[in-house]
Amino acid sequence: MPVDRPLVVGNIEFRSRLIVGTGKYKSFEETKKAIEASGADCVTVAVRRVNILDRAQENLLDYLDPKIYKILPNTAGCYTADEAVRTARLARAAGISDMVKLEVIGDPKTLFPDNEGLLEATRVLVKEGFTVLPYTNDDPIMARKLQDAGAAVVMPLAAPIGSGLGIRNPYNIRIILETISVPIIVDAGVGIASDAAIAMELGCDGVLMNTAIAGAENPIQMAEAMNYAVRAGRLAYLAGRIPKKLYAQASSPVEGMIE
Repeated sequence: MPVDRPLVVGNIEFRSRLIVGTGKYKSFEETKKAIEASGADCVTVAVRRVNILDRAQENLLDYLDPKIYKILPNTAGCYTADEAVRTARLARAAGISDMVKLEVIGDPKTLFPDNEGLLEATRVLVKEGFTVLPYTNDDPIMARKLQDAGAAVVMPLAAPIGSGLGIRNPYNIRIILETISVPIIVDAGVGIASDAAIAMELGCDGVLMNTAIAGAENPIQMAEAMNYAVRAGRLAYLAGRIPKKLYAQASSPVEGMIE
């Protein structure tokens, strides 16, 4: 059996290589069941969209056992570096975490990241002691700049957020894997289990997803499928695939053929 190493982000070790979001579910109860089926031990929550600051109201965090799950606040909905930094500080001040999934969105239609603002916010938050997980495009140069700025991981998109288009540019993902040394977690665009498996087979360290599970007809079944896909993809990567060939190669030996 191949020997694997755990996924480590900053000084935090994860049991699972699948990180799941918490938006778009019908209820907190459904969210909880889907997370359990996914096998994930890290869940991301939008500080702006989820009631995680007012403890007097029903709260998503009431459904997540802190002994089991690491909470990863994110800055979804932020369009400037200042907004993202402020949101991260708010999450930390509320005692949620000093780990942050950093999003600085550049365009409301595509939800592509504003990499200039992302880099600026990364530098500020790293200096303040945050463990920063920036969501970026699949640009190897930007991935290197984020690493140099102190990002704990780099999270390139597979395709636009919520699109379900899967891995659109595996070649850029491969170049990023060869370019930087911090973990690579594919974020956004996964639609089905095979997309997650492909990301892992490429050698990525993890996958983050939300809509692919929450938007499925049966979110709990899809969460279980994603759990298997990430584990299978990682195992296949460690096992090493056969080289691709243009022509056929017989599986059975040709010696001893009956003449």
